[in-house]
Amino acid sequence: MDFITSMAIIPLLVGCMGIFGLFKLLQWIRMKAYIQDSVVVITGATSGLGKECAKVFYAAGAKLILCGRSQEKLEELVRELSATHYRKTHKPHVVVFDLADSDTIVPAANEILKYTGHVDILINNAGISYRGTIMDTALEVDKKVMETNYFGPVALTKAILPSMIEKKRGHIVVISSIQGKISIPFRSAYAASKHATQAFFDCLRAEIEQHEIEVTVICPGYIQTNLSLNAITADGSKYGVTDKTTASGRSPAEVAQAVLTAVGKKKKEVMVADLLPCLAISLRTLSPRLFFYLMAMRAKKERKAKDS
Repeated sequence: MDFITSMAIIPLLVGCMGIFGLFKLLQWIRMKAYIQDSVVVITGATSGLGKECAKVFYAAGAKLILCGRSQEKLEELVRELSATHYRKTHKPHVVVFDLADSDTIVPAANEILKYTGHVDILINNAGISYRGTIMDTALEVDKKVMETNYFGPVALTKAILPSMIEKKRGHIVVISSIQGKISIPFRSAYAASKHATQAFFDCLRAEIEQHEIEVTVICPGYIQTNLSLNAITADGSKYGVTDKTTASGRSPAEVAQAVLTAVGKKKKEVMVADLLPCLAISLRTLSPRLFFYLMAMRAKKERKAKDS
């Protein structure tokens, strides 16, 4: 009887695997169709995660608008992408502006729309990090981090959004952080900017759902980029150190692939982090007292290490 039962289960398992495989294939085809030939704007495209996002979206057949502060680096990326061989690709276009300079954002958005006519996917990736104590940090430093990480993406989104609403099609993506969910000592300006970003785009998602526009928030943990190296400190100077946590983080290529998949599947929010940060977020909700104690211990440990 057991043998007969086992023989009956095998075709059932094979059938289930076949259905699952077909589902994944259809999902992949749908995702590919969604991104191919779409106009995709990527900020902070000159390095790190932005550069890797440019690579994966270019390979997927998107029409890229690459944004950043350096014309030279953007054109170098265009040459790098053009040297790759894919069946159907479009030559990327570059737009140079600084998200921290609010006066450049609307003209940049107008330039993008003038060149493409519309934007299908906007990826707000550009950002800056920070290291320092709250007491020692000049208010201008807090403002600079907020300008780049919060006000810049908000301004660009508001400039592009009307064209999406008019077309009743669009997808807005923002690269937030695990620190948009929880706050870590000596990262106050950065965590505050990411909390604000998380809140704004959560509100935006609800408000523009009626216009059939998607909003995806990506919350990565540590990524192996120059983010900590280029972070600013309490007095506005460059941090200039690659933290151990950053060095041991995920590769930007891996996170970029997660961004591509999240966009293709129209995910509302995606956590791209290891188990510990995800548990910390849950702990902050379920046992805030314990979470605050652990953060205080972390601050004490970091302060002691700095003083020694």
